[in-house]
Amino acid sequence: MTVSRLFEPYRVRNLTLPNRIWVSPMCQYSAADGLPGDWHLMHLGQFATGGAGLVMTEATAVTAVGRITPQDTGIWNDEQVAAWRRITGFLHAQGAVTGIQLAHAGRKGSSRRPWEGNATVPAEEGGWTPVGPSAVAFGNYVTPRELTTEEVAEIPGQFAAAARRSLTAGFDVLELHFAHGYLAHQFYSPLSNNRTDRYGGDFEGRTRLLLEIADAVRAEVGETVPVFARLSATDWVEGGWTIDDSVRVAKLLAERGIDLIDASTGGNHPKPDIPVGPGYQVPFAERIRTEAGMPTGAVGMITEPEQADEIVASGAADGVFLARALLRDPHWPLRAAHTLGDDVRWPDQYARAKSWH
Repeated sequence: MTVSRLFEPYRVRNLTLPNRIWVSPMCQYSAADGLPGDWHLMHLGQFATGGAGLVMTEATAVTAVGRITPQDTGIWNDEQVAAWRRITGFLHAQGAVTGIQLAHAGRKGSSRRPWEGNATVPAEEGGWTPVGPSAVAFGNYVTPRELTTEEVAEIPGQFAAAARRSLTAGFDVLELHFAHGYLAHQFYSPLSNNRTDRYGGDFEGRTRLLLEIADAVRAEVGETVPVFARLSATDWVEGGWTIDDSVRVAKLLAERGIDLIDASTGGNHPKPDIPVGPGYQVPFAERIRTEAGMPTGAVGMITEPEQADEIVASGAADGVFLARALLRDPHWPLRAAHTLGDDVRWPDQYARAKSWH
């Protein structure tokens, strides 16, 4: 049997991911009242039958006001738990490991869906007043209401409750969304946090919330459940969050039981200067892995099997999160196995079809 590094299993706590090809969270903006439906079953199910080792949901809100748009999925009530159980049951039946990304949009909340234009949805159209660390707007979005110190202190409990519901819903892996300009990122980035209380000011104050969330979630789920965190490793803006900051906070997250950093970038400034190109974010995953001693996942314009395999084989990251590549070809992992000459397990239906030739 031939197995490339990309198709080696990955062990995290008591769980084994069958390979290093993981589905990156992709917002679908297709839910009603936070409930995932047939679209989400189809969207996520295709990746499970296509051979992905970890199938991660879109950013799923821990509270109603934590949604990016009114059409986001949620995990703040029991009805949503039941809807997710239907989907995780199907994914498990295909041999996939399931993951959910827990999120709070903060000042980016109550937004229109991307294809409807970048604007805030008013209350009369189902929107709400977004909240944030400071009354600082993102681009042309509405100015958020600044959270009180007491309200900020309640947020870790909201993530913990969502984590508990996620396990009931059948998820195997939890990912805390601390990136892309959403609430936790808004707190740790100096671009959006002007607070003078214990959740603002210096590095320690600005990172306090995400560390408290990590502590609360780990305490809630115990020692056996893998918990990842997605970070924006840099704001790509002078005076903003940097990769040095990310290495520093990754070490603190590791101490709190976070198992892997999903290393992305940007999202907290409307017009950053980003040198986009194939694998452009991989060096950030590599620096965090090397300097913080923390396992990482790489994401961003990873499109070819050889490219993905080299990222893992070189030690730049422990796995790759794919998004657009999987949208273009949900069976990318099976194609990658063929390209790399790997002998991997096909889904039973495809193995049967393969035997016809």
